[in-house]
Amino acid sequence: MSNESILKLGIPKGSLENATIDLFRRAGFQITVNSRSYFPAIDDPNIECMLIRAQEMARYVEDGVLDAGLTGLDWIAETGANVYPITDLVYAKQSFGRVRWVLAVPEQSAVRSVKDLEGKIIATELVETTKRYLAANGVSAKVEFSWGATEVKPPILADAIVEVTETGSSLRANNLRIVETVLESNTQFIANTTSWQDPGKRQQMQDIRMLLEGAINAMGKVGLMMNVERSSLQQVLDVLPALKTPTISTLADENWLALNTILDESTVRTIIPRLKSAGASGIVEYPLNKIVN
Repeated sequence: MSNESILKLGIPKGSLENATIDLFRRAGFQITVNSRSYFPAIDDPNIECMLIRAQEMARYVEDGVLDAGLTGLDWIAETGANVYPITDLVYAKQSFGRVRWVLAVPEQSAVRSVKDLEGKIIATELVETTKRYLAANGVSAKVEFSWGATEVKPPILADAIVEVTETGSSLRANNLRIVETVLESNTQFIANTTSWQDPGKRQQMQDIRMLLEGAINAMGKVGLMMNVERSSLQQVLDVLPALKTPTISTLADENWLALNTILDESTVRTIIPRLKSAGASGIVEYPLNKIVN
């Protein structure tokens, strides 16, 4: 394959790095990171990876340095980059869910809403988005860029912060109280607008999208297969919640059926004993990497 048709793919460096590499592994791609290189190896000769900070990803995709990449909606909005959104990938470094950028103040602060920050100082890494949020609320305050450790800046270096959180535990640990949500964000798979018009690259990106979405669909789910006597089938079906109607096939013995289904991993420990009591046997639980709808 020529260099022109190699897909240049940005992997977010930092907090999302490990989660992203694990997601690609579930999707069928093995990405190997060398601590001394910004170019991870991938077991697909048609893809070339580069580690880029999520904050900068959208800009490099917009400029065509990368054909595609993964970054948050927050950083796309912050940079104002013109990129093509291929799909939402709802995962984050801990919970594979959405994150929030919140306005937070010290527990003892008198601030109860953004309106109380008139003339105050706010520290954040999300400067432009915070400025737009203040303007939308008719508040004039000084927004300072924070190079890190934002949670420790109030009350001495700032009156408030705008910081990203999944659980709020880090904010609570620093005696901070959430006032309002400024922005909700999740990871997006984005493309350079010109690359998306290239049929070959677009097909590559669509294939990756399908596999990544399949990997996310399979998270927290397992497969379950079992044998069931025909006479017990309805009792077993009554026990079994299913993603869709279970797959049922006949066995060599016409009185027995094989049943295959998918369910939430969290329910397995309570369902398997009930399945056994309902007449199922030979119950096998197996992990899933992808569910492609």
